[in-house]
Amino acid sequence: MPSAALRPEELDAIRRLMDAAFAGDEHGGFDDDDWQHALGGVHFVAMLDGRIVGHASVVERELRVDGMPLGTGYVEAVATEPDRQGQGIGSAVMRQVNREVQRGFELGALGTGSQGFYRRLGWEVWRGPSSVRTMQGEQPTPYEDGYIMILRTPSSPALDLAQPISCDWRPGDAW
Repeated sequence: MPSAALRPEELDAIRRLMDAAFAGDEHGGFDDDDWQHALGGVHFVAMLDGRIVGHASVVERELRVDGMPLGTGYVEAVATEPDRQGQGIGSAVMRQVNREVQRGFELGALGTGSQGFYRRLGWEVWRGPSSVRTMQGEQPTPYEDGYIMILRTPSSPALDLAQPISCDWRPGDAW
């Protein structure tokens, strides 16, 4: 459902889920910028006993592959309640996300250190150099190389995963 259709208590529950799921993350957890990145698109939730136990959102971004703009469904805020991980909840949510991305975008993309989880759902690691487009021009993001994954869709052009890829600038993590 779109961010605007979520009730305040649902948004609060999703944010609490993100905070709990990323509490031990070596990259600093889930911060306010991460939360803002997750809003403005479409949310997918898994419910159990009236509680949100899994979540992912898809927001529209423009990525460029070797300079070619692609309408991209960028996946944000993927998490499962910590005591429910390993039960297939995250996979079920991501299968819904995959359908949404394949139906409405030229490309799917996300940034993660958990490549194995996404790889088995059809995602591929981008091998080329990454950058962010800023007011000062493109700035390399070598710390993101090997972290970005893509999902091909029926409308994806032929892609060479070794080509340069860039995203638009945003506060917090570019990718």
